[in-house]
Amino acid sequence: MLMEQLKEITGIQDQQVLYKALKPSVWCFHKENLMSHRALEASAEENAARMKKKRCEAQSEMCSPADWIRQDDWPVGIRNVGNTCWFSAVIQSLFHLPVFRRLVLNYHLSERILEKCKSHADKRNIAFMQELRCLFALMVGSTRRFVDPSAAVELLRDAFRTSEAQQDVSEFSHKLLDWLEDAFQLAANGKNAEDKQQNPMVQLFYGTFVTERRHEGKTLYNIEQFGQYPLQVNGFNNLDECLEGAMVEKEIESLHSDHAVTSGRERWFKKLPPVLTFELSRFEFNTQLGRPEKIHKKLEFPQIVYMDRYLHKNIERTNERRGEVKKLKEQLATLQQKLECEPGDKDSSDSLVSSVSNCQQTPIYKPFTQCKHPTDCLPHPAPHSATEEELHFVKTCLRRWRTEVEHDINELKTSIDKLTQTLEGMYSDNSLCQVPYRLHAVLVHEGQASAGHYWAYIYDHANQRWMKYNDVSITESSWEELERDSFGGMTNASAYCLMYIDDRLPQLITEDTDDETGQVLHGMDSLPAALRRYVQEDNRWFQQELSEWEEQFCQTATPQEESATPVEPPSSSVENTELTPVEPAPQERQLVTHGNSYFSVVFQAFHEEYSRLYELSQEEITPQEDARLQHALVYFFQNKAPKRVIERTLLEQFTDRNLSFDERAISIMREARAKLRLIKPEDMDMEEYMQWHDDYRDFRTVFVYLLTGLEHYQHGKMREALNYLAHAYETNAALLGKGEKRGVNKALIAVYRRKCLTALNDSASRLFCSGEEGKVEEGLSIMDEAVIPCLHLMSRDSALSQEDRDAMENIRSHWCCCLGQDMDDSLQVKLGELLPRVLDGSSGTVVLKDPPKVHVNQAHDLCSRLAAVMESIHNTTVVTVQ
Repeated sequence: MLMEQLKEITGIQDQQVLYKALKPSVWCFHKENLMSHRALEASAEENAARMKKKRCEAQSEMCSPADWIRQDDWPVGIRNVGNTCWFSAVIQSLFHLPVFRRLVLNYHLSERILEKCKSHADKRNIAFMQELRCLFALMVGSTRRFVDPSAAVELLRDAFRTSEAQQDVSEFSHKLLDWLEDAFQLAANGKNAEDKQQNPMVQLFYGTFVTERRHEGKTLYNIEQFGQYPLQVNGFNNLDECLEGAMVEKEIESLHSDHAVTSGRERWFKKLPPVLTFELSRFEFNTQLGRPEKIHKKLEFPQIVYMDRYLHKNIERTNERRGEVKKLKEQLATLQQKLECEPGDKDSSDSLVSSVSNCQQTPIYKPFTQCKHPTDCLPHPAPHSATEEELHFVKTCLRRWRTEVEHDINELKTSIDKLTQTLEGMYSDNSLCQVPYRLHAVLVHEGQASAGHYWAYIYDHANQRWMKYNDVSITESSWEELERDSFGGMTNASAYCLMYIDDRLPQLITEDTDDETGQVLHGMDSLPAALRRYVQEDNRWFQQELSEWEEQFCQTATPQEESATPVEPPSSSVENTELTPVEPAPQERQLVTHGNSYFSVVFQAFHEEYSRLYELSQEEITPQEDARLQHALVYFFQNKAPKRVIERTLLEQFTDRNLSFDERAISIMREARAKLRLIKPEDMDMEEYMQWHDDYRDFRTVFVYLLTGLEHYQHGKMREALNYLAHAYETNAALLGKGEKRGVNKALIAVYRRKCLTALNDSASRLFCSGEEGKVEEGLSIMDEAVIPCLHLMSRDSALSQEDRDAMENIRSHWCCCLGQDMDDSLQVKLGELLPRVLDGSSGTVVLKDPPKVHVNQAHDLCSRLAAVMESIHNTTVVTVQ
């Protein structure tokens, strides 16, 4: 539609010619974005929504201890005990490395060595090692679906001197390896404590590299040890490029010498460890903002990487290949430059031939950026007429030229493909493929530098499959999913740490075997005797917990079934929750009789309030009467929240001291508090619980934003109204992505957002076209602060209605039509600067002004205010709400 309008305005019918005539800074969006930006924006929106949901998906819905039972030999998860996903990701990647697991489980210190350990660091390291052994033992033989790492985490938190902040994976990994190294050094028992080369942690995780530095014609050597090898992400596309960048530093010419001398530095791996870990440096400090930022650039890495080219013993062969690669890249750059300089393709040639045929009918125009034809300029030289024979000759030449150009382009492309294949295979011959390292684990970070979530992809060597470890959630995955989450570039998720293992050492991944029979040991059989007894005792306690819960559930459910006058909700849907609060102590119990059954006071209150709110949740939702505003549980019922979330919310309601207005209320409050204390952390996923309450707060905020926006619209304050309505729509869209009853009717928000947007655009256009400096600046301010941010957000919405799409198209077309108007040069320049922002919806940053804080009033007040403002808008009279 826009291209047709532009052809009409400029008089240029050929699309290729039109592209060349237009300003590149204004119209480059047509070539790159007009066809694909909406698909990309829809993908970005989907990825953003997926990022928000992933934390909730990581914690599975577990309504009872029966849901905590481990299924067969499925791996055991690790519970998140408060921003400890970093701990789970690293520990799982190490636990599922059999050689490391064996070292930890079989760790032992004699009594004599224990007596000698007096320092705080030694005691701490030993304590952590014991906790890690117990944790690993439970992960091997527990019947639980997930285990609690609190004891080991607390030791680490003490070392980090924090209890709340999320830890950096690399920081934790360094600390962990240091502690384990020191703990194993203590177990050396009489060996030379200074010689750490026999330490199992050093042998497994540490290697050495040689640094060769050339300075003033001399070569200096230095050998250093490394554990986790850091690699920069910026400036590189794949892991091999990162390694090349880390191995070689370009020569630098000295400025502090009388003679021109150069110095450079190369690194070569002298000894590679069996477990090779790469830290991908995805965080950098922004000095202007004074805070760290995450690098979301895409970086690919293979499942198998060959390290031969980076070894010191292959220095001559590698340098020879690097020289060949350099020459090939130069040839490739030359060919690509030639290809870019070739004339247009077949379509453009056909268009040019067609233009020649119509040259007598097509008028000649100046570029459209010149608003009117100056009379004092001579026209370009051109024939006034041409014979059929002349036209035939020109068209024949053009067709032959097109054929020759196509042949040249095909030859260039073929040469480029051959060079590219040669480059890709430069290090693929057998002589440089003798040291393969297989990818074992990928640690992924999702979020920004200051906050986020960690999980791990780990290769199951026994079953040859990828597994995703996300706290308590463990699922089978695929390489395609790993690529999508780990390579980066599209979402906020990307690999942060890569763990490779030497593919030539099968002992790294083989399981324990019995010394006598040679049979592979599985589960409890692979544990030392002491740890086996520890796990058996924990499993016995877990079985007892299950029995107690089942008995308590039956006791609580029986009175409901025998009740002569039940107050249960009328349906047997998910919302019809069995009430299973923990029974209070006998001295706290106050019973009231209902036929042949007995209820505690808090249970009766709990039951009555539950039924009342459930009945409210069955009412129809309308803008004027929305029962969800009256209580969070109405919202939870309508959206099928987990039973545990509903039960805890009700209990917390009864613990409010402000409700203690008589003896019965005080009794209910005390009993409710006692029940709440009996709910253990492992009984309730608090992250999921808080997420439900956050969603409810967001729902009420959306309603208030909508109401406030409509009130501003009612009084003609379009800029303020659009700001509130835009925020309401964005927050509401995130809620509706989780369920159709999570938010309000999006069509109601959209229609008034559209009205405000159209009105503001018309106002800005009138001010701009007036030509008066003050009004022009005011019009541009409206566009930059209100209209354009809203347009960008709308263009990223894959579910945008057709009415909204038409409104956006009309706004963009309106500004395009301004190009054909007669206006001053300065105004034309400002229009040229404005148009890319109006037309290009792929802007990376959308700044929408935050609305002022609003007070969330009572539900009845909100509904009555909405009814009043809707009546006022529809009757075109202002209705004041007291």
